[in-house]
Amino acid sequence: MSSQTLSMDEEARLYTTNADREKYNNLATLFGIIVALDYLERAFVRDSIAAAEYSPACTRLIAQYKTMLKLVGDSVPSIEEFMARYRMDHPAALHRLKVGVPATVEHSTEAGPETGKWVAETTQSFITFMDALKLRLRAKDQLHPILQDLVTGYARFKGSKDWEGRSRMVGWLITLNGMKASEEITEEQSRQLLFDVDHAYAEFFRSLSGGKEAPS
Repeated sequence: MSSQTLSMDEEARLYTTNADREKYNNLATLFGIIVALDYLERAFVRDSIAAAEYSPACTRLIAQYKTMLKLVGDSVPSIEEFMARYRMDHPAALHRLKVGVPATVEHSTEAGPETGKWVAETTQSFITFMDALKLRLRAKDQLHPILQDLVTGYARFKGSKDWEGRSRMVGWLITLNGMKASEEITEEQSRQLLFDVDHAYAEFFRSLSGGKEAPS
C-alpha cells in the first residue's frame, strides 16, 4: 500500500481549483472590508477623522461590500452568519452595513444652509419615491436606491436629526437593506411606507416654512 506523506514545509491550500481560489479570495476581500469599516466607524466616533473624509470613505466601503456580497453568492447566507463563522467581533461595522448609509446621513449631525436647490431636489425625491409606491413598485432593487437618495438629501437640512420622519425613513432603509435584491415588500408594508414617507414630507415642509402645511 502506498500513502501520501504530508510535508510540513508545504503551504496548506484552501482550494484545489481556480473557482475555489476565486471564492476564497472574494471571502477574504469581504472580511477585509468589514474590518476596515469597523476601524472607520470607531475613528469617526472618536473624532479621529473629519466628516468630510468619513462620508465618502464609508459610502465606498458599503458599495464594495454590496458588490462582494453578490460575488460570494451562496457562500454567505447573511452577514451575521459570515461574521459568526469567522469569529468577527465588529459590531460597529455590522450596524453600518445594516443601515446602509454613513452615520452622517443616519444622524444628520451637520447643519447646512437650506438652499432653494436643496429644497427642490429633496421635494422631487419625495415625489419620485411616493410615485414609485403608487405605481406598485415593490422590489428592493427598485425602491432602495430611490429611498437612499431621498434620505441622503433630507439629512442635509439643519435640524433634520430631530424630525420624526428621519427615524422612520432610516428604519425603512434598514428593512430594505436586509432584503435580497429581488425580494418584495408586502402590500401592507407598502401602505405603511407610503404613509410614513408622506408624513415625513409634510413634516419637512412644516419645518422649513414655520408651521405651514406641505403642498399637495
